[in-house]
Amino acid sequence: MNEMITVRLDKWLWAARFFKTRSLASEAVDNGKVKVDGERVKPARSLRVGDELAVDNGAETWEVAVLGLSDKRGAASVARLLYAETPASIARREHLAQERKLFREPGTTIKGRPTKRDRRQLSKAGDLS
Repeated sequence: MNEMITVRLDKWLWAARFFKTRSLASEAVDNGKVKVDGERVKPARSLRVGDELAVDNGAETWEVAVLGLSDKRGAASVARLLYAETPASIARREHLAQERKLFREPGTTIKGRPTKRDRRQLSKAGDLS
């Protein structure tokens, strides 16, 4: 593997598997969902080893340090070696995952379309307005 000094931010986000496509990565950077060292940047920003990223990919928010550079998308196990997540970020993501697990989605016990009785029970519980 050749040694790269820099790589485009959108290519790295795609190669590190934060986004499914490079255009999604580029769009997220343009919309301010990705910050490098706390600053909003452009998709063409050169990324270096040691940069700190805050990435919000819609499903989760990550805080990572760049450990390696790649502009090629490979296996997930290889992509995981490109960054190190901060301990605070790991704890926050685990806490949110636990909250999602404990939260019971309203209407999960209802099969199909709710009946009038089901709707009354849902609205009484404050789940449906």
